[in-house]
Amino acid sequence: MTDLSGRIALVTGASRGIGRAAALALATAGAHVIAVARTTGGLEELDDDIRKAGGAATLVPLDLKDGAGIDRLGGAIYERWRKLDIVFANAAVLGAITPLAHLEPKLVDDVMAVNVTANLRLLRSLDALIRASDAGRVLFMSSGAAATCPPYWGIYSISKAALEALARTYAAETRQSNVRVNIFNPGATRTRMRAAAMPGENPETLKPAEELTADIVRMLSPDFTETGTLFDFPTRQSTALVAK
Repeated sequence: MTDLSGRIALVTGASRGIGRAAALALATAGAHVIAVARTTGGLEELDDDIRKAGGAATLVPLDLKDGAGIDRLGGAIYERWRKLDIVFANAAVLGAITPLAHLEPKLVDDVMAVNVTANLRLLRSLDALIRASDAGRVLFMSSGAAATCPPYWGIYSISKAALEALARTYAAETRQSNVRVNIFNPGATRTRMRAAAMPGENPETLKPAEELTADIVRMLSPDFTETGTLFDFPTRQSTALVAK
């Protein structure tokens, strides 16, 4: 089992789904988890489970559209730990399944704010902390929709394609440092977002979020030295996205 003792890990969207499962797995591996989510109740339930597993967490109720709050988060992490070893950028919103021509401007702004702008703001706030780690690891949660662009998923696909460009750029900019930046495509997973996107689908046919966590922890450990790659969980294949 991967040992992350002494490492500080930030997880966004930590109150449910893949983020919750990853936060619990990282804490179980020994990391102190900074759990970020909008839902206080979900964070408190996560904290209970982390404590039961013998781990520790710091709960941060935060709407990622609050840019000033993200800035304050970076300052608080610096004051307490002076570094950040792990970032699992998981939080996202679906938006609406609708034709591009029917998208409301406010919905477009909201999806891009959470799925793209918030991650840019996180990097701005956390970059120096990640670089201060002896082995900074950043993993962005993407989606196959970024590449397949299915009809009516437009704003979600667009946002995830932009997120992948962000991740690739950051991987290129940090290549000569101790930081490693990668992308994770989970495939169809039993989450609330999937249920909203595919309401007629039987959730029992989908894998639970917990099946992803071994690979998430692996890619966020100091031993994982690849950077600028996309790991596709359904095929278990990695693709290099940044030229060496």
